[in-house]
Amino acid sequence: MEMVGRHFCVSHAHPQDLKVCLKIGQSIMFDNGAFSAFTKGKPVREQDYIDWLDPVLQHPHWAIIPDVIDGTLEQQKNGLEKWVYPKELSAPVWHLGLPIDYLLELIDEWPKVCLGSSGLFWNVGGPAWRRRMDEVFDVLCKRRFMPWLHGLRMLGQTDWPLASADSTNVARNHASRAEHPEIMASRIDAIQPIAKHKPSGQQELF
Repeated sequence: MEMVGRHFCVSHAHPQDLKVCLKIGQSIMFDNGAFSAFTKGKPVREQDYIDWLDPVLQHPHWAIIPDVIDGTLEQQKNGLEKWVYPKELSAPVWHLGLPIDYLLELIDEWPKVCLGSSGLFWNVGGPAWRRRMDEVFDVLCKRRFMPWLHGLRMLGQTDWPLASADSTNVARNHASRAEHPEIMASRIDAIQPIAKHKPSGQQELF
């Protein structure tokens, strides 16, 4: 209740706070629970997710389309084909290990796209992850306008022009830090990502 008026991420894997978030939040990003399922070795139950969304998915809320962490390009595309909600209420996931051409394809078709970290790029903020993010935004900055990109698990990563991001940091750590959750959230929100990306000038070594 101390977070009244903020934006919330509610995962299908942990839905217990949905009612209160709908009551006090500006908007909700509905997460498909793929991260929790992957770390526990369980599948994402797509129909259960849709049944959960049906009564609540409407503007200003939006939902992440089920994705397959470490899955193939074909698996990701298959998930999009089965999705039943309009694009303006939805966002597909592009994992950093997939071809950048596929990201460009998603950007041209969807108003929002989520960036996910998996495989070699699982460690958000790590050296390999940072190099890949630079590579991605080196391509994107050639466009006139930066697309709406949401960084999954990327809240606090301010070196790239992400439109939005999420994290479990406040929910998990405010008690152990003995810090008021609203103050903790305000401190994080006070630092914004850069407005534009400058090409990194990376070179391949052979």
